[in-house]
Amino acid sequence: MGCTFSGLNALYDSTNVGGDVWINENRFKIVRQLGEGGFAYVYLVKESIPDSSSASAGGLANKVKYPSHLSDGGTYAMKKVLIQNNEQLELVREEIRVSSLFNHRNLLPLLDHAIISVKPTQQGSWNHEAYLLFPVHLDGTLLDNSKAMSAKNEFFSTSDVLEIFRQLCAGLQHMHNLEPPYAHNDVKPGNVLITRRKGESPLAILMDFGSARPARKQIRSCSEALQLQEWASEHCAAPFRAPELWDCPSHADIDERTDIWSLGCTLYAIMYGVSPFEYALGESGGSLQLAIINAQIKWPAGPKPLYPEALHQFVTWMLQPQPTVRPCIDDIIYHVDKLISKFSQ
Repeated sequence: MGCTFSGLNALYDSTNVGGDVWINENRFKIVRQLGEGGFAYVYLVKESIPDSSSASAGGLANKVKYPSHLSDGGTYAMKKVLIQNNEQLELVREEIRVSSLFNHRNLLPLLDHAIISVKPTQQGSWNHEAYLLFPVHLDGTLLDNSKAMSAKNEFFSTSDVLEIFRQLCAGLQHMHNLEPPYAHNDVKPGNVLITRRKGESPLAILMDFGSARPARKQIRSCSEALQLQEWASEHCAAPFRAPELWDCPSHADIDERTDIWSLGCTLYAIMYGVSPFEYALGESGGSLQLAIINAQIKWPAGPKPLYPEALHQFVTWMLQPQPTVRPCIDDIIYHVDKLISKFSQ
């Protein structure tokens, strides 16, 4: 993966603002750091095209299929991952492989990538660095937007709630209809990028496929059930995790409807800013796991409901504790389209 150009990154500290980074044949200038977590850093970068007169004929932008994945000015998000061992290396390679399977306007595409070998130093023990390039959406995540709106006591309109949710459904439908079907496994507001557009509903794009795996698993023993629960505890956010991933039977067929549960929690969060079960974390003796397994949803109290009862019923329909009676993504899309026709102005 990668080529000799990418090896130039190891010759100097390429993460300094103003520094250059090569990802295969494309060169980028680092504008600023956007965030970090664990051994990963995310930077805003701008493509450097040597001859401006040929910009229209070259550059990475010409390889991007959907206009919604392009930002003004040739900027992108670059994720740099410091890799310390073979296990981490395989996880990054798997994320790259899985990301390459998806091609949809509501799924964040991996535009390019490179993995290079580096010599360990006194400052760090990593032996590889991965550079992953994505479109940039500077309006932040749904979680960021919800926090900002909550601080001002603002809420999405019913129309925007449904339009954002419909876009998430479209992205998940693409994943669930692959052969074999893939589950995202970590659908939550923090993994939904929002771009606000003047005069239009926000654009929503689902990101982070590090936990995405083939959706269908046969569990036939206690040890397999425990392995699944342990994996889910590391890869699926607790307030959005399906009941069968908290308490898996020793004989069960797991499928993509784990995502439908997370999708129901996310619809609630688009409306009210949190998962429908996070209240349990603030209660004395409360248990998030029990609240989820028993589907004990709490709706905000108030004399004037913010949203139609039909949206509450829609959430409840997705949050069926038994996965076998939970709807599939095609059912969800059929019903959300009916709600959009009824409530959108």
